[in-house]
Amino acid sequence: MNLDLNTKHRPQLKKTIGRLGFFSLAFGSMIGVGWITGLHAMFEKAGPVGTMIAFVAGGLLMIAIGLCYAQAMQILPVTGGEVAYAYKAYGTGKAFIVGWCLAIGYLSVSAFEAVSIGVVISHLIDVNAWPLYEIEGSTVYGSHIILAFLFTGAISLINYLGVGIATQVQTILTISLIVFAAAFVVAGCSQGQLGNLEPIFGNWEFGTPFAGILAVFVTVPFWFVGFDTIPQAAEERAEHFPTSHLGRLLIMAIAGSTLFYLLVFLSVGMTSRWPEIVGENLPTAAAFRLAFGSPFWERIVLTVGLIGLLTSWNGFFLSGCRVLFAMGRGNIIHPAFAKTHPKYGTPTIAIIFSATITFLGALFGKHAITLFVDVGAFCIALAFLGVAISLPKIRRDSDIEQSLLNRFVPWIAGAGSAFILLAMVIPRSPAMLSWPTEWGVLALVLLGGAILWQISTKVRNEISEERRRMLILNEKDK
Repeated sequence: MNLDLNTKHRPQLKKTIGRLGFFSLAFGSMIGVGWITGLHAMFEKAGPVGTMIAFVAGGLLMIAIGLCYAQAMQILPVTGGEVAYAYKAYGTGKAFIVGWCLAIGYLSVSAFEAVSIGVVISHLIDVNAWPLYEIEGSTVYGSHIILAFLFTGAISLINYLGVGIATQVQTILTISLIVFAAAFVVAGCSQGQLGNLEPIFGNWEFGTPFAGILAVFVTVPFWFVGFDTIPQAAEERAEHFPTSHLGRLLIMAIAGSTLFYLLVFLSVGMTSRWPEIVGENLPTAAAFRLAFGSPFWERIVLTVGLIGLLTSWNGFFLSGCRVLFAMGRGNIIHPAFAKTHPKYGTPTIAIIFSATITFLGALFGKHAITLFVDVGAFCIALAFLGVAISLPKIRRDSDIEQSLLNRFVPWIAGAGSAFILLAMVIPRSPAMLSWPTEWGVLALVLLGGAILWQISTKVRNEISEERRRMLILNEKDK
């Protein structure tokens, strides 16, 4: 591994990703396993129909945000995506804030998957062995930690060996996910009953249907994040790949994942009376087991969930490494994060750091799943807001056509992201972060960012802003 930390050359990643690879990265990352491990909370808050409404609204907001990304990518098709956009618009400090929040958001998803891998596999085969300790009444098993360690190592190795291998694995897994998911969705909708959807807006524990829908809606950034794996890897597109096609693939991935979520919620809601299955550990799988009286369809659902877990994990791990790489390349944080393997062209230090944080997150067990969702959603929404407010500034000097839609999209995306953030912090909001756990973790995240910014002062001052501009944006020194 080359650890030469001079900045005379701009570190590069290999350019091998094609259309199918980009789509698989985005779509596979967005699906994940949350529709299995987190469905009970969504149905309890909003019911099946309320959850679907929240995801339709969320999908529309994500399309608005995705259009911002599509424009920004056309102007700045470089690794790091949001880091580059914020730097171009507002400079080094804002680029760090966006990059840190995004890295935490990505790694929270990665940790979510590390916890979920044991939960999902334990319903396929009994791996609940060697109980070690409890957190909030949830047992953490040694076998689950071993699984988290092994799968974290496997994901890290795939990414270490090159983005070509990572995207090939992602494509195979994504195609398998779509095939298996189509089978259980068709079975659920054809054999289920619309009457099972009642009560359609949950149990109203939040006071009104709107409050329950809002509580689900604010978590949408966590469930939909993944389309931005495309801008993270934009610089790694294959030769002769038009930049304009990246935006189209991104919007297709958002639309496809929205449809996937809606069909899953509909099929689960129709298959069994949902109030009877939300108490199960994995209600999505339980619904099919109870409806068909056979473990076969339950195993199909769990297989899809396991595949989705791996596609999401791989995509977010890759993206988190790219954010760290982009900040390291610009000397915003230590440039060691930008050092690439001489043979594989992968950011080795960033991979090791991401693997370490992912595995540590798995030690908190199943209780931490909701925490990862809520705190991760806040960080990701903040990064989305950063993109929305950066776009008008970075496109002023570009030749992108300023259509009416192009002018309004950043305002829509920014307003939606700001609404989510406010809903999570305003007292008495049904979507407010829980006290003291989630507020405490968010405070630690912000404190960690402040410490990292402070200790990186020396490396930031080692290069000029002109040099940083070339390293981050690939623009020549002025």
